[in-house]
Amino acid sequence: MLFACFAFGAGAQSLDQAKKLYNDGSYEEAKPAFERLVSQSPNNSSYNLWYGVCCYETDDWETAEKYLLIARSRKVAEASRYLANIYTVQYRFEEAAEMWESYIEQMQKKKENTEAFEQRLALVEKLQRMKEKTEDVQVIDSLVVDREQLLSVYFLNEDCGRLETYGAHFESSETLATTVYINPKGDQAYYARPSENGRYALYTHSRLMDAWADEKPVFPSDTAENNYPFVLGDGLTLYFASTGNGSIGGYDLFVTRYNIHNASYLAPEQLGMPFNSPANDYLMVIDEVRGTGWFASDRNQPEGKVCLYLFIPDESRKRIEGSEDDERLRQRAMLSAIRETWAGDRDYAAQIQSARTPPASTEKAGKKDFELVINDRITYYTWNDFRSGEAKSFYEKAAGLKKQAASVAGKLEEARGLYAEGNTSVRDRLSTSIRQAEKEWESLIRQASEWEKRARNTECAQLKNN
Repeated sequence: MLFACFAFGAGAQSLDQAKKLYNDGSYEEAKPAFERLVSQSPNNSSYNLWYGVCCYETDDWETAEKYLLIARSRKVAEASRYLANIYTVQYRFEEAAEMWESYIEQMQKKKENTEAFEQRLALVEKLQRMKEKTEDVQVIDSLVVDREQLLSVYFLNEDCGRLETYGAHFESSETLATTVYINPKGDQAYYARPSENGRYALYTHSRLMDAWADEKPVFPSDTAENNYPFVLGDGLTLYFASTGNGSIGGYDLFVTRYNIHNASYLAPEQLGMPFNSPANDYLMVIDEVRGTGWFASDRNQPEGKVCLYLFIPDESRKRIEGSEDDERLRQRAMLSAIRETWAGDRDYAAQIQSARTPPASTEKAGKKDFELVINDRITYYTWNDFRSGEAKSFYEKAAGLKKQAASVAGKLEEARGLYAEGNTSVRDRLSTSIRQAEKEWESLIRQASEWEKRARNTECAQLKNN
């Protein structure tokens, strides 16, 4: 009786109920029932497949592999397809290729169209070749942030240019999933926006007098989606992200150089692993002053999150030595443990701290918008110094109130002058308005001080979190 209550209690499901949940995509709910069924009938090929797929869809890949292998040994074709996906995520590309070959063979016997699966096979074969050429890059730090806050952790030395949001650069309320790079001179900008085919394309324009104009496409004949540009100090080397040009998954990182002889860019070169992955990889930025670089990736991240990787640029781009050690190569290609990429006992603390610290803004003529002391080490002089959008909006309110206070102060000074020179009737008339203006000025200054304090505290919290 106890067993019966356990097996058929409120949480239990019949096979038909479990299959319905499975077919509806409710794998988490169907999973317990198939776990019970496969434990009762461990040789049942369907139960092994269904339970394995439920584990796969709920990211329990180790368990999924175990049961899918059983299903595959019993000639269940779909098991090979799911195993191929698991092995791809785990960078076991040779095994993934074997699974795709097996699946394609079974589909061909059934006279099914295998074109899409042959493309997947070609992709994992390309991934395997890329893994074998994994670069020996030193990735010294990583930081997970909300995707919308990504620019708040890119602290680029001003001699390397600056990054802005599309809305800030174009003074627009339009929100686009892109960034704008502006060169150190401040007279050339690179950005992406949707083109006529709806895909993002790269453009550049120049600052002429006080306006940006002369927009030109970077790749006039390229119909792929290209985004997130950055240009090195030579003004010729362009890094960008693309979903085309042979991408291995989502956005991939590419580099190209401007050919001054024919005024066009060379064919883009795809970066290798670990910079690129089957996930989205983008926004490669290199700070040549500090000797560090960043790139962003959503590999192994939940929706809305992105991981920022800090690395040491190496022009030689040498590959991992001893590539015959496949497990070591796999871990380095995946960036599963960044500590394993470090060079011996080298201490990167200073470089990490430097990369996480906003550069001190210079006091060059024309560059100071204001002066806001953030803490003992950091003072902001321009709006681009802010890393927190909320802090920036708070200080904009403070600046607006200060501007109003300055206007009231000017009028107050004029009224006081008239009061000093006026007769009794003039003084009687002005005294009330002067007192009101004084109260208004004091209120505006008090409010401005409060908003400035909120901006400072919010910015400090952002810097601390970073």
